[in-house]
Amino acid sequence: MAAKTAAQIAETPERSPLPAGRNLLFLREEELRLAQDLLFFGYRDFTAGADEILAELGMGRAHHRVLHFVGRRPGITVGELLGILGITKQSLGRVLQPLVEEGYVTQTPGRADRRQRLLTLTPKGAALERRLFERQRETVMRAYREAGPVAVEGFRRVMRGLMGEEARAACDRLGERDPGR
Repeated sequence: MAAKTAAQIAETPERSPLPAGRNLLFLREEELRLAQDLLFFGYRDFTAGADEILAELGMGRAHHRVLHFVGRRPGITVGELLGILGITKQSLGRVLQPLVEEGYVTQTPGRADRRQRLLTLTPKGAALERRLFERQRETVMRAYREAGPVAVEGFRRVMRGLMGEEARAACDRLGERDPGR
């Protein structure tokens, strides 16, 4: 029997190409490549709607990530944001400066340490972040509904398994300060 394509599996999420109870520690290369295909195609389609909105504004995914994480953690320091994004100060500066200049993000000095820069979305930035979120929310909600609660929990476990320790810790911190979305 030929291996199923990503499209075939996506169309029948309740059916796995793996027999029930198979030892997943010994996946064949083709099964791992299929997982990689699913991640690539899923990410492409997940980001497509937001990419359209961003392109209209002359922005890209790096701007979206900054808007997302500043929106999730109002008052986040530049240092914390650098840690979450895993990029250099120079790279963040190229993205952050236009967001500040165009009125999407504000920077204020830290309360205890005036050298710190605290980042917060402006109302304009919050509206854009919300618009981007709503576009992607529909995609995630549809996928979650189609997959069902057991698959959603499995997805979360797999995604956490793909993350390094620092990313998992950052994700946990974001959950602790969830603004109630």
